Amino acid sequence: MLRLLTAGESHGRALVGVIEGVPSNLELSADYINVQLHRRQQGYGRGGRMKIETDKVKILTGVRHGKTLGSPISLVVWNRDFQNWGSKMAVEPVDAEIEKIVIPRPGHADLVGRFKYKHEDIRNVIERASARETAMRVALSSIARKFLAELGIKIGGHVFSIGGAAYKTRDKLDPMLERMIKSKHGAEEISLVSDESEVRCLDKGIAAKMIQQIKRAKKLGNTLGGVVEIFVSGLPIGLGSYVEFDRKLDGQLAQALMSIHAIKGVEIGEGFRNATEFGSDVHDEILLKNKKIIRPTNRAGGLEGGVTNGQPLWLRAAMKPISTLMMPLRSVDLSKMKSVEARRERSDFCAVPAAGVVAENVVAPVLANAALEKFGGDSIEEVRARFEREAFFG
Repeated sequence: MLRLLTAGESHGRALVGVIEGVPSNLELSADYINVQLHRRQQGYGRGGRMKIETDKVKILTGVRHGKTLGSPISLVVWNRDFQNWGSKMAVEPVDAEIEKIVIPRPGHADLVGRFKYKHEDIRNVIERASARETAMRVALSSIARKFLAELGIKIGGHVFSIGGAAYKTRDKLDPMLERMIKSKHGAEEISLVSDESEVRCLDKGIAAKMIQQIKRAKKLGNTLGGVVEIFVSGLPIGLGSYVEFDRKLDGQLAQALMSIHAIKGVEIGEGFRNATEFGSDVHDEILLKNKKIIRPTNRAGGLEGGVTNGQPLWLRAAMKPISTLMMPLRSVDLSKMKSVEARRERSDFCAVPAAGVVAENVVAPVLANAALEKFGGDSIEEVRARFEREAFFG
């Protein structure tokens, strides 16, 4: 089974990660991982940090001659901005006087982290609570994504809304998504097309409205959130389990998505809409066509009882606006216990497109573990043979 661990601070020397449990002989290169890192850095509304960093991964261990060894894989992404933060982020004590941050931002981990870890300087919280951590999580998760692709399981996604700019109806969107999922690239086709947009939106008209919303937020010194959709094709029936609560795949996927910075809501299929309808208008009927089981609809989002049902997996994640505002809210100076404006920190105005890329990748280890649990194998050849022999698609 896969285990992931990340380390590093936002402005520290580097981000470091380890992934354990990847089968041997999986073809893997830094170039493959760097594609996902580059995608994460894109998107209209990103801040100045993305102009400094050009995230490139270096594979340190676990790969030889372009193939995984079956041993732990370790990665590093160097922070170019560290050169500007040398004394502020030094490991050893420094003689220079370093400014202490004592004003927390509403909506961030600043306040709770300061009290939980007894930090006098909120900088200690900011550095690890930063979404910069997701760069290494994307790097590690992309290895699981590569493993899934070897089994024909493809992941893709797009931005559904930013602020008030959103699809008003799914009438045109759903047929387009269905066509993409059935293409030779599977669900990955959705990403290939959406990446052509600055905001990763499939509709040019709606994308233009999203950009206008971001421009307005920037002018006001404000920030915007939104909703992203993730799709996974090629999943067989039977990944996950209903026998124990912690083995239900929907719960594991929700946890993975909710672990992304600023994600505050997760939906599977038409989850929230289904809560307002009669059961007869919600559940996907089970039909026979040419002696083969088919499902005419996919309102359940590809999961029933915590188990994949052979339909494309459909997930939605809602991202709140970023906490750092150039027109700050009220806060407290904790050193003086005095009411002040919240601290400004270099940040994005909108990171929804980037969050969508992160979301695509963080679901990969969850699905890879479900596949390994069901089919097993120490090498990619062994896993692939069992998958091809035992997978059931209905």
